[in-house]
Amino acid sequence: MNGDTYPRTAANKVNRYKERANYDVDFIHNLINTTPVVHISFLADPSNPTPVILPMIGQIGTYEHDEEPHCYLHGYVSSRIMRLGSNAEAGLPISIAATKLDGLVLSLTPNSHSYNYRSAVLQGSATVVEDVNEKVWAMHLVTNGVVEQRWENTRTPPDNVEMQSTRILKVKIESASAKVREGGPGDDKKDTDRGDVVSKTWTGVVPVYERLGAPIASNYNKVGKIPGYLKSFVDTQNEGAQRQANEAAMKVYGAGKKKADD
Repeated sequence: MNGDTYPRTAANKVNRYKERANYDVDFIHNLINTTPVVHISFLADPSNPTPVILPMIGQIGTYEHDEEPHCYLHGYVSSRIMRLGSNAEAGLPISIAATKLDGLVLSLTPNSHSYNYRSAVLQGSATVVEDVNEKVWAMHLVTNGVVEQRWENTRTPPDNVEMQSTRILKVKIESASAKVREGGPGDDKKDTDRGDVVSKTWTGVVPVYERLGAPIASNYNKVGKIPGYLKSFVDTQNEGAQRQANEAAMKVYGAGKKKADD
């Protein structure tokens, strides 16, 4: 990292619609940490050039002995990616992708339709965490990345069986970038000047956001009321997601833009 931004390299530089690029460290890390499922790409077999893609749970954080943050990925001990990460002396090269969809952008022509979105891609190398204290710290980090304060409100620490069956990959982030699209449609002037088209075609944005439902108790739950930390988490997440999507839709998009979106 260079200051508060990731340096632009051949691996992470955004070329198409480069005005949408974002290399801010905090923005990228927050996007990874608030995306429930990230997708991991890696080569499982050097003789086969087809990459493998896995959905996983991941969180970025800085362990107490490190100077830089790393991305921690949680998985089962015998999974292929964990075995490869354990055997790779220099680390397993991987890419991590996260995407948030904020809106459906409806334009005058099919070719100009788009999404409002936030996406990020990291490139790095992964190794297995061997230090027990760091492993427990990473499990704590990942658990609270699912629901805030959940680790503190469960039976902890993990027992020996749980520790043995779980592995944590620690990804050294070597490059990263994000891409963001916000605002309304970006139709060409040749269409916006046509009264016959504008008068019959609705244009705008349908906001899109994840909404968490009311918690449903398990069949062996003995806690009478929904815990305050859980209710607060659900309410805060829902309010924030809806606000983000609505604000993205209301922003002015592409003044003077000539091209249709990808």
